[in-house]
Amino acid sequence: MLRIRLYNIPLTHPQMNQSMSDTGNRSIRVTKRLHAPVSRVWQVWTVPEEIARWWGPAGFTNAIHKMDVMNGGEWQLTMYGPDGKRYPNKSRFLEVEPFRKIVFQHFNPDYIATILFKTEGSETLMDWTVVFETPELFETVVKVFKADEGLKQNIEKLENYLATAM
Repeated sequence: MLRIRLYNIPLTHPQMNQSMSDTGNRSIRVTKRLHAPVSRVWQVWTVPEEIARWWGPAGFTNAIHKMDVMNGGEWQLTMYGPDGKRYPNKSRFLEVEPFRKIVFQHFNPDYIATILFKTEGSETLMDWTVVFETPELFETVVKVFKADEGLKQNIEKLENYLATAM
């Protein structure tokens, strides 16, 4: 079952300009049990050729230009919408703990994403939190651009990819 929550997530991270201890008005959190071992989930998150096949909302494709999955590493990609429109993206990895955690800062729009992976038998529990820099940015990105729905579609694409590419 996919659960999306739009409320307070207590987090701390030194890279965010504002305190992340009260993020209720600027965060999205999704938890999902994935039917794949954590080693496979980690691989599809960290290998450019793999993440390019499932990243983004339904109908989007990707070109990964740079992906250095390490503390301080860069991630540059271009997402292509179903209408052909290009969406350049740039992020920096803030924390990488193999098979356990990925934290990256995305630029324009500014947010910090924290993805936690927990082994549960032969499956993986993924906990994905996105904290936007300001409540106003959250409002714009979620309410105007439907980022919560896009995140849901992103996870559905991840699930489908894991089911078919194993």
